[in-house]
Amino acid sequence: MDRTHWQREFETFLQVQMTHDAAHDMAHIHRVVHNARRFAQAEGATLAIVIPAAWLHDCVVVPKDSPQRPYASQMAADTAVAFLRQRGHPVQYLDGIAHAIAAHSFSAGITPTTIEAKVVQDADRIDALGAIGIARCFALGGMMARPLYTETDPFCDGRTPDDHKASLDHFYTKLLTLAETMQTESGRREGYGRIQFMHHYLVQLRREINPE
Repeated sequence: MDRTHWQREFETFLQVQMTHDAAHDMAHIHRVVHNARRFAQAEGATLAIVIPAAWLHDCVVVPKDSPQRPYASQMAADTAVAFLRQRGHPVQYLDGIAHAIAAHSFSAGITPTTIEAKVVQDADRIDALGAIGIARCFALGGMMARPLYTETDPFCDGRTPDDHKASLDHFYTKLLTLAETMQTESGRREGYGRIQFMHHYLVQLRREINPE
């Protein structure tokens, strides 16, 4: 696999294909590809499957609040395979790439059954954690016109979290549990480290918005 050639192919395709939002832009793609490569090398996964899947996992983006959201990853898998077939990517890898893309999504609820799919899922989920995960959470919440937090109980101390009401609630409905869903040892190790950082952030945020 010619890395430079395929990177140009992927970037050109995505510039036309993707409908960017605040959390799913080319910078996100680049981070997922970087982490997928690291995890694949650590876990012994096939790069000819992992790298195309990481590049193309969001080639179809459906808004978070759309009823079509659970089907977005399968739509992306179909679109990616059609593109790769047209560009002459080795056919023996296409089924593996399709499964890795379809299974990456939290919303789809598809269990990854190959090490390549597990690596891609972890590489995508790790980008929702740590400092970049915090930034993406608030950027997406702002795009959806959600407040940063619910003033009466910002940290959900006495209520059920609802991330339709405030961005900070998303920490409690999803983000702080993601490390437990990591499929690889590499993903779990990094995931728990990033979660620890997020807990430190929440301690500092509590001090700042509840100074008494």
